This record gives sequence, structure tokens and C-alpha cells, in this order.
Amino acid sequence: MNQQQLVWCDALRLLAFFMLLCCHAADPFYASAAYASAVTSVDSELVSWGVRWGSLVRPCVPLFVMLTGVLSLPVKGSMESFYKKRIPRVLFPFLIWSVIYYLTPWLTGVLGMESSVVIKLFSWAETDSQALTDGLARVARIPYAFSFIACHMWYIYMLVGLYLYLPIFSAWVERATKRQKEIFLLLWALSTCLPYFNEYVSRYAFGTCEWNFFGLFYYFAGFSGYMLLGHYIQHYIRWSLTKTLVVAIPLLVGGFFITYSGYSYIMGLPAKTPEQVELFWTYNTPNVAMMTIACFLMVYRMKIAPDSRVATWLASLTTCGFGIYMIHYFFVSLGYEAGIWLHIPAPLRIPFSALIILICSWAIVALVKRLMGRWATILMG
Repeated sequence: MNQQQLVWCDALRLLAFFMLLCCHAADPFYASAAYASAVTSVDSELVSWGVRWGSLVRPCVPLFVMLTGVLSLPVKGSMESFYKKRIPRVLFPFLIWSVIYYLTPWLTGVLGMESSVVIKLFSWAETDSQALTDGLARVARIPYAFSFIACHMWYIYMLVGLYLYLPIFSAWVERATKRQKEIFLLLWALSTCLPYFNEYVSRYAFGTCEWNFFGLFYYFAGFSGYMLLGHYIQHYIRWSLTKTLVVAIPLLVGGFFITYSGYSYIMGLPAKTPEQVELFWTYNTPNVAMMTIACFLMVYRMKIAPDSRVATWLASLTTCGFGIYMIHYFFVSLGYEAGIWLHIPAPLRIPFSALIILICSWAIVALVKRLMGRWATILMG
């Protein structure tokens, strides 16, 4: 991949990061509504804008996965060398920061803070307990489960799974024809309809039942489809700017309309399960895939000079990106409070908060990398 191609990848990464941070910047708004009592006042306008922004930024994770497909398919070198290079860079920071997150509630107690600070720092924490035993219990579960204190860590389990699968998947990708890849993507596209089919038609379908979760579309479902999609667009799509916009804009508008209206409908129900709340925001759904493809296509057409200041700035984000992901949730509360303190208008509150989170996280990771040199990889990836 040449330098020009790497620049648009960096730009795509920035877009995905900002979307991700907007997604998490909205957490305090939702949490305020969820935890509200008769005494607590919740600004309904902020919650409404949280829903709008939350619906718009759902492509964040799929864009990261598509980027993995662009940069990693086909895998170069042996399976062993790929695992040795990729997995430790992810695993060590993940373990270190998971421990830090899970012991932070206990640390707030040691520092004499009230237990309410736990919910303030971590919007979806299951409990405000500051007991060391609870923190250690979370640490003990790291090999197989994440806590909602560090809710963003779910992604790492999925990412490690993709890395384990990549060399195997890559062997097929290298040999597959364009038509064969298209057939896989078609079957994957059908699989994105399963969340809605399971909710509105039949819970058990296409061979799934109480004793079998692996139905007809199981082997084509999930994030591997986004990986192949990123690879496919990079290798086969050479559209003009006009054609790109003609395809991308309707996909983006249509995908957002389905996502937003569907989520609003679910939230209007008198009773709803957590699965229903997340239904229209699920990453592997047709509406989110539509928005993801639109964003990818538009950034894919960007032309940024490799030797420009913007390219250098974007390259810095790539270097610091994984570390930003690891630490950013510590600044969600700061971004939320800064928006309140500065009286930022409701429509801009979430992107403003996301910008605060990005600046703080990026600055700290860049500083750590400068001070620690190559050893920073263990901590920041």
C-alpha cells in the first residue's frame, strides 16, 4: 500500500475514532435518564440529541473492522509471525488497563471520595461499590468477561478473535475470485437481517433451537463480513466522485433514518428488554451496514497530500490510536461536565464532549510514548 493510500486510512481512522467518542460521550445522558428518580431532573432535550447522535455514529466499530480488512488482508508471512506481532500489542495494554479500570472504584474509596463518584466516572457501572473484593472479582473475570465499568473493552475480545481468525480467512481470500467474494458478502448481508428476523418473526429460525445456536447463516455472520467488505472495496471499487456520492448519500440517509426511527420506536414502548433497546443500534444490521459503507466510500475518495501537515497529524493519531482507545473512558465524565460548565448548546454537547475526550486522551498517550519510547508499546499498544 502506497503512502497516499495510507493517508486515507488515517483519515478513516480519525472519523471512526470521533464517532466512537461521540458514542461514549452520550453515555452520561442515557445513564442520567436510566438512573433518574422522582427527585432527579433529566434534560429531555439532551437525551433526544443523545439518541440522534448515537444513531448517527453507529458505523464507528464497523469502520475500524473494515480498516482491519484493508490493512491486513491478505496476511503477509506465517500464521505464527502474525500472531506474535499482533496479539501481544493488543493483549498487554488490554490486561493492564482492564485492571486499572476495575480497581479505580476501590481507589476512589481509598482517597475518601463518596461512592457516587463511581457512577459519575463510569456511567454504566453495575454497582457503586468501592470494595476491593469487588474490584478483584472483576479482575479475576478478565479472561472471559468484561465489566461495564470498562464497557468499551468488549471490543478487544472481538478484535483478538478476528486476529486469530485472520490468517485462516486470509488463505481463502488470497485464492477466492471476485465473484466468490461477492457471494460471501451477499450471504453476510442476509445474515445482518437476523436480529430483526429473530425479534419480529421467530426467535428460533434456520435451524437454531434450544440445543443449537449455529444456524444456516452462522458461518457467514459477524464482523468478518466487514473485514472482507473493506478488502473488497479497496481492491475492486474505482468509482468517480459523482458515482460515489450518488451511492453513498442515499445509503447514509436511509441507514440513519432506519436506525433513528427504529431506536425511537423501541424507546417509546412501555416495556422493553436490553436486547430490544440495542436492536436498531446493533452493528451487524442492514441499517448500520448502509451507513458504514457510505462513510467508507466517501473517505475512500479523499485526496490528502502525503507530505502535508494534515497527513503528519493523522499519522500521529494512528500511532497513538490504540492507547487512546484504552484510556479514553476516563475522560467521558470530564467532557460531560465541561459541556455543562460552558453551557454548550444541546445539539453540540456530545461532539464537544467527544472533542475534549479526544484531546485529553491523545495528549496523554503522545506524552507517554515520548517518555517511554519503545516500552510504551506494553502500555499503549
